[in-house]
Amino acid sequence: MRTTASYLRVIALVVIAIIGTEYFTDLPKGEYAIFEKPFAALFVFMVLIVAIAIEVTVAALHKILYLSLSEDKKEAFDKAQAKKSTYFSRQVERLMQAMTKSKKIEEEHEIELDHNYDGIRELDNRLPPWWVYSFYLTIIFAAVYLVRFHIFNDYDQEEEYLTEVAEAEVAIEEWKENAKDFVNAENVTMLEDEARLQNGEQIYVQNCVACHKVDGGGGIGPNLTDEHWILGGGIKNVFRTISEGGRSGKGMVAWKNNLSPAEMHEVASYVMTFQGTTPSDPKEPQGEIWKPENEE
Repeated sequence: MRTTASYLRVIALVVIAIIGTEYFTDLPKGEYAIFEKPFAALFVFMVLIVAIAIEVTVAALHKILYLSLSEDKKEAFDKAQAKKSTYFSRQVERLMQAMTKSKKIEEEHEIELDHNYDGIRELDNRLPPWWVYSFYLTIIFAAVYLVRFHIFNDYDQEEEYLTEVAEAEVAIEEWKENAKDFVNAENVTMLEDEARLQNGEQIYVQNCVACHKVDGGGGIGPNLTDEHWILGGGIKNVFRTISEGGRSGKGMVAWKNNLSPAEMHEVASYVMTFQGTTPSDPKEPQGEIWKPENEE
C-alpha cells in the first residue's frame, strides 16, 4: 500500500543526492550541477530510480503479506490504517490515483485477465495518464522538430557550435575583467610581497634550476642575471615566456599547463629578482640588451 512516508523518503533521498552533487562540484554561484554536469544529473536520476525501486519492492511485499491475511484480519488491518490516515495522506492517495488510474485492491477482480501462472494473476491496468500525455508530447516535439529543422532549415549543428563558441568567448572576456586573481601577460605586474616571492623561489627551485641554476647564472638555459634577453625582458615578457615557452623554435617548454596563473606570476617575479646579481659561474650573454621602454 502506498503511504505518504514512501513519497517523503524518495523525495528526501533525491534532495540529499542533489545537495551531494552541489557539495562535490565547484561551480560559480548561480550554476547548479544537475543542470551543468551531465554525470551529476545522471547520478540524481539513478538515485531516484533506486529509491523508487526500493519503495516499490517494499510495497509489493506489504501487498503480498496483506493478501495472505484472512478476511477478518484484512478488515482489522484496514480499520487500523484508516485511523492512522491523515488529511494530507488522503490527498496524496487521491493524487496518485488520478495520476495512475489504477484500481484499488478490492476492485482488481474487475480487470483480471484469464491468465494465471502458478497463482500469479495478470491485470489489465490502464496506462497511467502521465505516461500517455508524455508520449503525446514526444510526438508533438518530433513533429515540431521535423518542420523546424528539416523543412524550414533552421540553424544546423555547425551554426549552433559557432554561436556557443562566440558566447563562451564573450563570457571569458567578462570573467577576465571581473576576476580578482586572474593574471596574464597583459596585466601582470612585479610582486613585492615577500611571501609570494618565496613561493616563486620554491617553484623555481623545483622546476627551473636544471636549466638556469640555483643562482640564475644559466646552464642549458640562458643567464637570468644580465641585461640580455632572448625573448624579451621585463615582467610581462618573462611571464609570457614561462606561460607559452620558447617561441621561434627556442627550447623552453610552456608551463601554463602545469602552473596556475598565480604561480607563474610568483615565479616570474622571483626570476626578475636575479637582475643585477652576480652568479658563481655566469653563462655568456645571449640575445639582445633589453630596456624597460621596450616592454610591450
